[in-house]
Amino acid sequence: MKNTKILLAEDDNNLGMLLKNYLSAKSYETTLLVNGVQALEEFTRQNYELCILDIMMPEMDGLTLAREIRKISSAIPIIFLTAKSQKEDILEGFRTGADDYITKPFSMEELLYRIQAIMKRTSGTTFARKEPIYTIGNYSFDPLKQMLFFEENPVKLTTKESELLELLCRHRNEILERNFALKTIWIDDNYFNARSMDVYITRLRKYLRKDPSVRILNVHGRGYKLLC
Repeated sequence: MKNTKILLAEDDNNLGMLLKNYLSAKSYETTLLVNGVQALEEFTRQNYELCILDIMMPEMDGLTLAREIRKISSAIPIIFLTAKSQKEDILEGFRTGADDYITKPFSMEELLYRIQAIMKRTSGTTFARKEPIYTIGNYSFDPLKQMLFFEENPVKLTTKESELLELLCRHRNEILERNFALKTIWIDDNYFNARSMDVYITRLRKYLRKDPSVRILNVHGRGYKLLC
């Protein structure tokens, strides 16, 4: 079984080497780059399965790097390394399509747990699919390919967008409880993950706006309801 390939971008050489050595010891094939420009060049040369990006880096910061990576791959999982004072950066990170974040200082065990949780989700084992393709009004949605189709305009969804839309489809015309969605997709129902889910709901509404019969409603104090 091949090892998962991780791209690690961290400008603190001591922390970067510590992370690289730890992840390598846990059988993750980890490549360390010390700035965003080098990391982007490396990403274009090799196939990676996960990116861990420090937000504050020279030459190209982690947020900009994530946007550039998303132009190449809309689905690869991204974890941000952040400082406690970077709350707005965390929210902006989720808007770029990040899958998770971890706040410095952190334990190696916590990082490992986050990686394992994300890889489990993206391997397709998060929940069993009851049907291969969903019909949402005039849209069709293929969760396996993470594609949303409307006439001749397909949209490639990120992993989080696809997982959230599939949960909504499985609970269509019913209330999707907010905490259930958070714990299913984000593992933890904390404040930042909740704000992240709000961002993804907004993005899904934008994708689905071409059919006025399709709506995602806020149910105050409960969660969301997909009407179609």
